[in-house]
Amino acid sequence: MAMADRLFPRFLPRLLGTTVLAATLAGAGAPAWSLDLLQAYQAAQEQDPRIRAARAARDAAAERLPQARAQLLPNLSASMGRNKNDVDLTQQTFPGENTTNDKYFSYNQALQLRQPLYRKPLWDGLRQAGFVVEDAQATLEREEQELATRVAGAYMEALLAQDALDLALKKQAVTTTQLDAAKKTFAAGAGTRTEVDEAQARLDMDGANVVSARQQVELAQRQLEILIAQPVQELAAVDTARLPLLPPEPASVDAWIAQAEDNSPEVRALQARVDAAQAEIDKAKGGHYPTLDAVAQISRSASENVNSPRSRNTNHMLGFQLTVPLFSGGYTQSTVRQALAEQVRAQETLEATRRDLAVRVHREFRGVSEGVLKVRALEQAARSGEQLVTSTRRSYQVGSRTLVDVLNAEQQLQSTLRDLAEARYLYLVSRVRLRALTGSDIDASIQEINSWLVAAGR
Repeated sequence: MAMADRLFPRFLPRLLGTTVLAATLAGAGAPAWSLDLLQAYQAAQEQDPRIRAARAARDAAAERLPQARAQLLPNLSASMGRNKNDVDLTQQTFPGENTTNDKYFSYNQALQLRQPLYRKPLWDGLRQAGFVVEDAQATLEREEQELATRVAGAYMEALLAQDALDLALKKQAVTTTQLDAAKKTFAAGAGTRTEVDEAQARLDMDGANVVSARQQVELAQRQLEILIAQPVQELAAVDTARLPLLPPEPASVDAWIAQAEDNSPEVRALQARVDAAQAEIDKAKGGHYPTLDAVAQISRSASENVNSPRSRNTNHMLGFQLTVPLFSGGYTQSTVRQALAEQVRAQETLEATRRDLAVRVHREFRGVSEGVLKVRALEQAARSGEQLVTSTRRSYQVGSRTLVDVLNAEQQLQSTLRDLAEARYLYLVSRVRLRALTGSDIDASIQEINSWLVAAGR
C-alpha cells in the first residue's frame, strides 16, 4: 500500500512535513509568494469561527461578574404616579339616599434605597460568576491550542502531499528512462521482451500514482485555504537540516502527565465547571436562609378631592426588612437536588477527561521518543537504499543483474523515502501535540516550528 494511502486518511490532519506546495489556484503567471506557518496560524485566528465563538463566549461570561456584584450594591429606585379618580358617594339620609360625585386627581412620588445586608445566594452567585469566567477563558485557550494543531496539520499536510507528488514524478521519470533503455536493449537483441513489459507495467502504475498524488495536492491545498480563509500559492517548507531530533525533556512520561493535569486548559475549564456546580449547590441551599435588607424611603402624596382639597403628605422611612422563607412548595429542595446532580455530572466528566488526557499524553510522548529512533533508522535505510540502487544499476550494465532487479531496488528506495517522510511528520506532530496537551505556550510552539522553515525557491 502506498504511503499516501496509509497516511492521508489517518494522520494528515495532524502531520508536519518538508517541501513546497506549488501554486495552482492563483492562475497561471501569477506572482508567487511564500506563506509560512506563523502567518497561516495568525490568519486562522482571525477567521476561525470556533475562535470567534469562544471569544464571544468569554466576553459574555465576563459580564456575569459586574452583574453579580451589582446585586450586592445599593439599589436606588424612584416612582411617580398621577391618577384620575371618579368617586360616587352614596349616603343614607332621611327619608331617602343622597348620592354625590367627586372627580379629582391624586399624585404620589417615592424614592427608595435598598441595601442587601444578608443574602446568601447573592454571594454564592458572585463566587459562581468567577468560575464561569475562568471556564470561558480556559475554553478559549483550548480552542486556540486545537486551532494551532489543526493549522499545523493542514499546513504540513499540503507539504506532505507535494512531497508525495515529487516522489511520484521522480519515480515516473526514472521508470521512463529504464523503459527506453529496455527497448533499446531488446531491439539490439541483448534484452528480453519480459524486461520491456515489466518496465512498461511499472510505468503505467507510476502514471496512476502521479494522478492520485496530484489529487491529494489539490485536496490538501483546498483544506488549508478553507482553514485560513485565503488563497494559497507557495508554502515555506521545513528545512530538515535544521530539524531537531530530540527526545522529550523531561524524560519521564509521568512528569508530562502531571504537567498536563496542572496546566491543560481543557482540565482547567472542567475544574471551573465543577467549582461552579458547587457554587450552584450553595446558592440553591440559600433558598432556605432568611434575607435582611436595609431600606430607606421618602414618599409624597397629594389629593384634590372635596374632603381634603390640596392635601399634601410626606413620609420618611428608615428601617430593616427581614424575610424568612417558610414554605415554597418544594421548589428549593428540587433546585438543590438538581444542582447536586449537575455537580456529579461535572465531576465525572472531569475525571473521564483526566484519564483520557493521560492516555493522549502517553501516546504523544511515545510518538516523540520513538519517532527520534525511527527517523534515524530510516535515514540510514535511505542511505543504504541509495547505495543499493547505484550498485544494482552498475551490475545491470555489466550484465550481472536484470532490469527487474534495478526496478525493485528503485521501488524499495522510494518506499523507504516515503516512510522516512512519514516518520518525520509523525515525530513533529507528536512533538507539537505533546506540548499542546500539557498547556505549553502554543504561540511559542508555532514560532519554534516556523524557525525551521525556509521560503520557497531558497
